[in-house]
Amino acid sequence: MPIDPSIVEQIRCASRTMVRELGFMRTTLAGTDYSPSAVHALLELGSRGALTAAQLVQILGLEKSSVSRMVAKLIQAGEVAESAGDDDARTKQLSLTEQGTRSVEAIHAYGQMQVTTALTPLNTQQQLTIAQGLDAYAKALTAYRSGAQEQVGSVIHVRSGYRPGLIGRVVEMHASFYARHSGFGQFFESQVATGIAEFAGRLGNPRNEVWVAEHGHRIVGSVVIDGEDLGSNEAHLRWFILDEQCRGNGVGRRLLDEAMAFCNEQGFSAVQLWTFKGLDAARRLYESFGFELTHEEPGNQWGAAVLEQQFTLKL
Repeated sequence: MPIDPSIVEQIRCASRTMVRELGFMRTTLAGTDYSPSAVHALLELGSRGALTAAQLVQILGLEKSSVSRMVAKLIQAGEVAESAGDDDARTKQLSLTEQGTRSVEAIHAYGQMQVTTALTPLNTQQQLTIAQGLDAYAKALTAYRSGAQEQVGSVIHVRSGYRPGLIGRVVEMHASFYARHSGFGQFFESQVATGIAEFAGRLGNPRNEVWVAEHGHRIVGSVVIDGEDLGSNEAHLRWFILDEQCRGNGVGRRLLDEAMAFCNEQGFSAVQLWTFKGLDAARRLYESFGFELTHEEPGNQWGAAVLEQQFTLKL
């Protein structure tokens, strides 16, 4: 997908500012006497437990020699201890000492103070936008380095019909995404669970269908065409959702391709979907299929006040 050059420059400028403001231009980081790479090594050991130097090389994306020198300094400083591996005594496991654990706690406190201070003047929606944007950008950078986007996208299969775990997984993906994106909670999750469970009982009707994207045996995306709840020969597109790992790989378009082909085969006169303002990536995808915004008004059917939107595709 083409990227607007102005967006690229905006992100690059913001990234440079963050590097400076967070202290990565200095020789030490996070109120410690250690380099940024050493601080990150401590944080990884704190979150993942024992690691080998080779694993740190992969996680941090640094040269082996650089990691070896950095680890040696942390051991000498009493932050990290080295022990023989469980399976191979020649493989050394690295773990935090008690001093290292205290240092990691101090690093977290310092970072939390930085973020809290910066976010305090902003409203809740701005804070949420920053969190979601940074999370998505960080994952995109990681995927680019590891080649994960291409690998994941190539092994995801789109299939139709019910399969064990469908209801629970669709509910889980919706609850997780909308809790992060919009702060939805139990009320929304319960609505999704009730709705998808009721629909699954109607899959015997040839006008109804569900498609899932599967990575291995795990469901990572879904979309439903409900051909009977609206009447008037109109289809209802429902429960379109993707897991974080498969966004940006064309999986959503593959799901909608199947759903729209089904709608044409069934001879529906139109397809309706209901969503709310702010889900811009999904809206761009809908509009690329010819959906048009036909109605919007404030509502709270999802358990929170949003600007509800109806999109229509005439067939």
